[in-house]
Amino acid sequence: MRKKSTIKRTASIAATALLLAWPWQVSVAETALTLETAIHLVRENNPALKAAAEEMSAAEARVTRSRSAYFPQITASAGYTWLDPVSEMSIGGGPLIQFMPHDNYDAKVTARATLLDFGKRGNNVDLALTGKKTAEHSLELARRELSWQTVQLFYGILFLHENLHVEEKQIAALNKALEYTTKRYQAGAATPFDLFSTKVRIAAARNRTLDLEHELRRSELTLRRLTGMAENAPLTLQGSFAVSQTSGRAESGLVAQALEQRLELQLSKENETAAKLHRSLAAKEGMPVVTGSISYGTTNGYQPDIHEMRNNVSGNLHLEIPIFTGFRTSAERQESAAQLRAATQRRLDTEQQVKTDVAETLHALHTASEKMTTTEVQVQQAELAAKHARARYENGMATALDLLDTEASLSQAELARLQAAYAYVLNNYTLKRVTGEIFW
Repeated sequence: MRKKSTIKRTASIAATALLLAWPWQVSVAETALTLETAIHLVRENNPALKAAAEEMSAAEARVTRSRSAYFPQITASAGYTWLDPVSEMSIGGGPLIQFMPHDNYDAKVTARATLLDFGKRGNNVDLALTGKKTAEHSLELARRELSWQTVQLFYGILFLHENLHVEEKQIAALNKALEYTTKRYQAGAATPFDLFSTKVRIAAARNRTLDLEHELRRSELTLRRLTGMAENAPLTLQGSFAVSQTSGRAESGLVAQALEQRLELQLSKENETAAKLHRSLAAKEGMPVVTGSISYGTTNGYQPDIHEMRNNVSGNLHLEIPIFTGFRTSAERQESAAQLRAATQRRLDTEQQVKTDVAETLHALHTASEKMTTTEVQVQQAELAAKHARARYENGMATALDLLDTEASLSQAELARLQAAYAYVLNNYTLKRVTGEIFW
């Protein structure tokens, strides 16, 4: 195990040295956009993050709403009722005595409150607080995912620029070969097939350049959309494929860090907590609820003058006991128990996925590091082969096909080296992502 760790550490150090040595720095203008600035713009301007922030504000409001159940609900009401017939009677043949008026007026202020509900209000508040934490985690997760998308776009654009440079370099070499082939054809030392083959290679390289330019344009448009930059604003990136090497920490330590910091796992734990609270609420659905109210107001209808408005006070105590709810309560208990089991399984699955992500990323990082070492050797060999082929071709000791093949091999080797460096950089950021680190 120690030997394997030493080999990995040596390969990583060598890979970093190669990256630092390669002259792949992108030209920088006064308005150059760094990766840190791009991520900052995304976090400031992206509508998806603003929407997530509003959802968090809504979650905070739901907490306040759930806590309102602990306070009395005060209402004011006023009404008019016309009755006919009304209670009347005559004593000893005298005039009719009216016990209630036809016109009834009523105005009052009422305070109602839940006095006892066996913890239902507390569960609802805890549910709202869990929802608030979920919204906070969701907002931060959206920020991290957009930051990761920005990293991919940023280095993807740099990769496309370098890829275009490789293709342009190959086209320049092919044009030079075409110039020699044309002279040899005019001198009768080359065939039309040699001339045509060179032109076909140039056309193929130009087609690849067009595809790369289209992909570059699409990536730039996506980056502008994420950062909120205007379409006509200059977009010059400041960056390179040289990054500092991630410290050689053991996989177990990285897994422990990921289990502690990954927001996906924290979200799954909050969902499990919410499921437990739902189960607790469902278990209390059959419990009685005691409410009370008190009212103060003015109304008519009192003797001896039933038309006079008089102040009055009333109190009420109400007990409600669910007896039969059409099997709704038992169904809710079954549903909440199943949801809790599902939430637990999702948390376990998320934990396993986190561990797998760390292991896969470490392997991919090590593979990219090894590829950088091997592709550098391939580039050196291809450069030497191309140099010899050009000299031999100019001296008539090699065919045009030999020259074209060596130029193509050199281009492929340079592209493989570029792809290895691109993969190495992205895997470094991927390792930060899967362990829950914040980019900036």
